[in-house]
Amino acid sequence: MKERLRGEERRQQIVDAAIDLFSRKGFRGTTTREIAEAAGISEAMIFKHFTTKQELYSAIIEAKSETEELLVRAARAASRNDDPGVFRSVGLKMMEQTETDPSLMRLLLFSALEGHELSDIFFESRVKRLHEFLSNYIRARIEEGAFRPVDSLVAARGFIGMTVHYLLIHELFGVKRPPRSSPEEVVQT
Repeated sequence: MKERLRGEERRQQIVDAAIDLFSRKGFRGTTTREIAEAAGISEAMIFKHFTTKQELYSAIIEAKSETEELLVRAARAASRNDDPGVFRSVGLKMMEQTETDPSLMRLLLFSALEGHELSDIFFESRVKRLHEFLSNYIRARIEEGAFRPVDSLVAARGFIGMTVHYLLIHELFGVKRPPRSSPEEVVQT
């Protein structure tokens, strides 16, 4: 006899199946029928928990993004003017999240490549906030004389871009981190 799952467990089962499929096939390449099959449920059950496939996709992005925690860590270091700590906290959190859940990176890449509006939502609600946080911090430190004058937004995007590139070559092309180097050592470098 099949054990009945509670609502939240069933919802998580759907989300897990959708993450796997969306990260491999993209939003457009995945059907709700495939999600239902992967989750071992009926297609109607998906719509009991999520009114649309897009709502399911939004729930995944919301649940998987750890931007708030990243910003809290960085803000702690910023409040002490701990310049290396600010950048280290951002880089480490990005690496931790990608290493523990590589499907999010793939999911976001598919969204962007498909021109899906959820990638725009993710950019506005997550990435742009991180750019603004780092840019504002860099600008403040320039005004205090701690950093040389540069375009603070370009510097912020450059740091994030460098970190994302490192993660992408690992995730997309299987390039491994150098032997005997921890995430902390990579970020410190």
